[in-house]
Amino acid sequence: MAWLQLRLDAHPARVRQLEEALLASGAVAVTLEDSADEPVLEPGPGETPLWQRTRVTGLYPADIDSGALLQRLPADLLADARPRVEILEDKDWEREWMRHYQPMRFGERLWVCPSWREPPEADAINLLLDPGLAFGTGTHPTTALCLSELDGMALDGRAVVDFGCGSGILALAALKLGADRVLGVDNDPQALAASRDNAARNGIAERRLEVAAPGEAFDNWSGAADLVVANILAGPLVSLSTTLLQFLRPGGTLLLSGLLEGQAASLCAHYEDRIALSTAGEKDGWVCLRGDLSRR
Repeated sequence: MAWLQLRLDAHPARVRQLEEALLASGAVAVTLEDSADEPVLEPGPGETPLWQRTRVTGLYPADIDSGALLQRLPADLLADARPRVEILEDKDWEREWMRHYQPMRFGERLWVCPSWREPPEADAINLLLDPGLAFGTGTHPTTALCLSELDGMALDGRAVVDFGCGSGILALAALKLGADRVLGVDNDPQALAASRDNAARNGIAERRLEVAAPGEAFDNWSGAADLVVANILAGPLVSLSTTLLQFLRPGGTLLLSGLLEGQAASLCAHYEDRIALSTAGEKDGWVCLRGDLSRR
């Protein structure tokens, strides 16, 4: 079955009105997208920011009369919206979705593979991971940077904390690369469930991966981690700095990502009296920082 798409450009103040008007006119779905490649980073608690140029798209059955549809919508809302009508051909959407996820290599040893594909190198370290509700498949530059760093570390027998674990990709990569046990922390219950599911998919014993929400008791992890990795955002990396460092044993390594190149210097300055950080990698404007906690 084909569909008709009505695309409109909107200022944030008009988005809600357009969304309601499209639904009232018979749209079966309405989506909001960035129409100007404008990143929205680190919204505050309770905020739902929109792009300054937002594309609002209504989806309708293909047999709808597009002329009559446009006449039903309020003229003042369409005045600067540049309405465009397009036909969206039907596809096997499950196969289309799966086609975009291919095995990816990080560093020298590690592959992240969707479960429906054969790993390219059967004798490599292969992590099976399917895209889902939780962040982290390896496609984002910050995740790729962390995975490459993990691949180059000697993790055999180590204890690792993955703070902001999302899908569990970094936690599971550390375990696949030899870590003995990992604590995955996330404030999203879906992320914790996804981490458990992905661990089971990879045959990782439950005792090796502990997952918990922030604020839960970490008594057995205080000062016990050989590595703490946090791939979140610059703001939380600042506000959570004491928490992250409390996990580390003397000599342990801190790996931070989720920040832009322009944010690296201020973040290093924030940590400098406790741990010296330097840039470990850069990719597409994002950076990864790394440092070792003094043994003194």
